[in-house]
Amino acid sequence: MAAISLLKKEVYELIAAGEVIDRPASVIKELLENAVDAGADSVTVEIKNGGRTFMRVTDNGSGIPFDQVPTAFLRHATSKVAEKADLEKISTLGFRGEALASICAVSKTEVLTKTHDSQLGTRYVISGGEQREYEAAGCPDGTSVIVRDLFYNVPARLKFLKKDATEANRIQDLMGKLAVSHPEISVKLIKDNAQVFVTAGDGKLYTAVYSVFGREFAKSMLEADYASEGVSVRGFVSKPLTSKNNRKFQIFYVNDRYIRSEVCSQALEEAYRNSIMVGRFPACVLNIHIDPDMIDVNVHPAKTEIRFSDNRFVYNAVYFAVKQALTEKDVPTRMTFDKRRNFDPEKLYVEPEESKAVQMAFAPPRTERVEKAEKPVREHTDDLFLSSLESPAPQDNAQKPLWSGELPPAAPEEAPAEKAEDSNDPYDDDAFFRLCENYNASCAGDGEAKAKTEPEPAEDTEQDNVADIADIEPKDTDLPQNYGEDTEAESSGLSEDFMFVKTSDFEKRYDVPQPAEELPEPEKKPVVVGELFKTYIVAQRGDEMLLIDKHAAHERYIFENIKSDSRNLSSQTLLEPIMVMLSYDEYDALAANTDKAAKLGFIIEPDVAPTVAVLGLPMLLRDENPTDIVTEIAHKLLMNERDPAPELYDDLYHTMACKAAIKAHDDSSIQELQKLVDSIVDCDIRYCPHGRPVMITMPKREIEKQFKRIV
Repeated sequence: MAAISLLKKEVYELIAAGEVIDRPASVIKELLENAVDAGADSVTVEIKNGGRTFMRVTDNGSGIPFDQVPTAFLRHATSKVAEKADLEKISTLGFRGEALASICAVSKTEVLTKTHDSQLGTRYVISGGEQREYEAAGCPDGTSVIVRDLFYNVPARLKFLKKDATEANRIQDLMGKLAVSHPEISVKLIKDNAQVFVTAGDGKLYTAVYSVFGREFAKSMLEADYASEGVSVRGFVSKPLTSKNNRKFQIFYVNDRYIRSEVCSQALEEAYRNSIMVGRFPACVLNIHIDPDMIDVNVHPAKTEIRFSDNRFVYNAVYFAVKQALTEKDVPTRMTFDKRRNFDPEKLYVEPEESKAVQMAFAPPRTERVEKAEKPVREHTDDLFLSSLESPAPQDNAQKPLWSGELPPAAPEEAPAEKAEDSNDPYDDDAFFRLCENYNASCAGDGEAKAKTEPEPAEDTEQDNVADIADIEPKDTDLPQNYGEDTEAESSGLSEDFMFVKTSDFEKRYDVPQPAEELPEPEKKPVVVGELFKTYIVAQRGDEMLLIDKHAAHERYIFENIKSDSRNLSSQTLLEPIMVMLSYDEYDALAANTDKAAKLGFIIEPDVAPTVAVLGLPMLLRDENPTDIVTEIAHKLLMNERDPAPELYDDLYHTMACKAAIKAHDDSSIQELQKLVDSIVDCDIRYCPHGRPVMITMPKREIEKQFKRIV
């Protein structure tokens, strides 16, 4: 066994720093908390390269006296805790005295600080835990901490950092949450010399929420304010109709400290029970104020989790605060329509004065256009034919528009003999009757010629021929009186193909195929009988009943079509981009995979984090809510960012198919259901992408057994 010895200072400082500082956002968090505890009302954060090479946090707080600056960078040095009893009522964000010591152990740190009653400030430089410079300097009141080259002496930690954009978004997320928890402080973020956001610092929570999360998020919130049993809750909760796809926007604070709490989340979602759709989650920004004696904040290295002495008080306070807001503040939404220039009906048909006298055939007056628009467009020839029978033809062709919903005029009829010659259909009734009429006319006109050139046939032969023809003629047709008389082709001028001959002669003249062996009867197609609960299709196939889940069947059918022909997913460009706010993790995942989204038909451009601009959607999803679709796609990309590409695309195809498929309780016609049933039977679809069965069958015999028709 190796000898036991004390670790060197540089070793244990690096180990301790690893518990507090794991990325640039951790540095910003510790410095921001120090600025808040110092009483600052204005904080500015500047970062470059995601904070990896440069971070500066400047505040106008109380500052640090000259003689106490070196002590502030020692481990466990703090001004917030002095005695054991102080740990039971911590009211500050920082208290353990490890922030500055951990930061300077893994970076090159410089501090400029000055108190309000001092003439000069202090400049202190420390790198890797070793002091470099310590001198008086001129500087404004407050403290400015500059951190350069984070993890320069810990290469193993440096390689675990994400891309600069990802690390910068983590910092922005952290600062946004702190700005909302302290609306009385003006917080500004500058990234790569460009200002990202700034809060007013006017003390109004709504203003801070508006500045950090945007206008749409702020407008969708309801104010909550409730107090009971020593616990007060105030903030904002989302309307049920503006719920989210995940819990990323459930933000809780306890005594102005951002935390993650399962108790608060359960109370929030319980208050929304029966008011929100299944699979959706409410959003909130709630600040819980409680006696510091009732909480323990020293249970997590990053202080993002706390322990309550009694969860029941906190649960009830959050539940009733949310329930009260939903009951009193959630009023029915008033629907309004924005008048856009391109869609104003009063402006769409405005014509200049000089052009009103000119009416073109393809541009009828405005009133006529409106009348035409009220009539549905007929897409099938049968409907057009019926409409032409129902409505008379227009009287004035000069005022007739380019398309009036009628069929074009039929071509002039040709002579019966010519039509008979052109017809090749042996089952054409019109051709058959024209043939008979021509035959009779020929016989009547050339009767004398026949008598001179041909001997009159014997009586028995004529009767035989008539009997033979009677065996094959249709029974329910009005035939000419002289139908069936034997006549030579030369006398009538008709081709021998139209001659009526004896069956035996027909078999000799034409090779009549003999009947082949009986083939097995083809499988019967299912016939839709109806629909059960607007969810399950009831169909009959032979002697069995089919019960089909229409959503599962349609979802699987779309999934297979997308998967087999994913390259031909067409995209529909939107008239105006739709801005979608995501969580920062989802934003990073989507911004890094816009090419994958483009292959699915999504045209997306990253905007100011965490917002993306949706410029186009797949035609398949043109009727769906773009916000929900893009949010779910971003979440799928985040969850599968390390999976192989085929599995990732399968997951995305599944999401698109689920969104595009018809849903349970949707109204569906029998024709639509029949088409769907035919499609899944032809494709042999058995399971939906979730793995649920698409169809179950029950034979007729089993049904009869249930009704005791058979034993």
